[in-house]
Amino acid sequence: MDERAALEQISKTLSEAGDDAAVVSLDSTSLVITTDMLHETTDFPDGITRYTAGWRAVGASLSDIAAMGGQATAAVAVYGAPGFDPDELDAFIAGAIDVCEAVGARYVGGDLDTTSELTIATTALGTVDYPSYRHGAQVGDCVCVTGSLGRTVAGLKAFDAGDMGYGNELFQFTPRVTTGAALAEHTTAMMDSSDGLARSVHQLASASEVGMSLHRDAIPTHSAVKEYVDDVSTRQELTTTVGEDFELVLTLPPTELTDARETA
Repeated sequence: MDERAALEQISKTLSEAGDDAAVVSLDSTSLVITTDMLHETTDFPDGITRYTAGWRAVGASLSDIAAMGGQATAAVAVYGAPGFDPDELDAFIAGAIDVCEAVGARYVGGDLDTTSELTIATTALGTVDYPSYRHGAQVGDCVCVTGSLGRTVAGLKAFDAGDMGYGNELFQFTPRVTTGAALAEHTTAMMDSSDGLARSVHQLASASEVGMSLHRDAIPTHSAVKEYVDDVSTRQELTTTVGEDFELVLTLPPTELTDARETA
């Protein structure tokens, strides 16, 4: 059973499963909470700094808050490594603090563990007034993305080329928390692009029980991709299939498009 099959099985028992984060209704507001786990082997390429690892790991959970239309409040992390180097630990915490501050949240601590490879589990909390879920897209809606796609694949290419500074820069994305909260009242469905654009659109369509199509030439490509990939068709494939760009993928009625653009 792979991860997707496991998630499908879990969703049969937990009705709340399946979105980027869970929404918990309280007396006066709604809490949004999410958790993620990243591993050195699959998520942190050679050359990545501990600062970037802290930024990216915590940023992944903050992106889930953004995908629900929430305002991020705080984040914590479990830092696991074969040993605890003081400089690496300080750099990790600095990255976690800085990405939180970039979206108006606070990094408030976590836990430590000894693991065979760098392993980071993160949790982010926030509040939400207008939750946006993966289901809800309607026939005739527009499919939109924030920003541009391909930042991560360009970062991977940079690391492979030995451009470590540039690779780390590209891996330090800013979660779309402010944008997600502003868009929430306009959207019919929304999620982040951590699984790649193609997979994300498929998930939105499946959850909403509608079909979706994309205009290939309208998909925005990050300028850094062009620095490493010359062929246009290859660039288009990479920007639609490689994940972890952490942009927002959303649907909204055509009548909301202008207001959404101005709001975001």
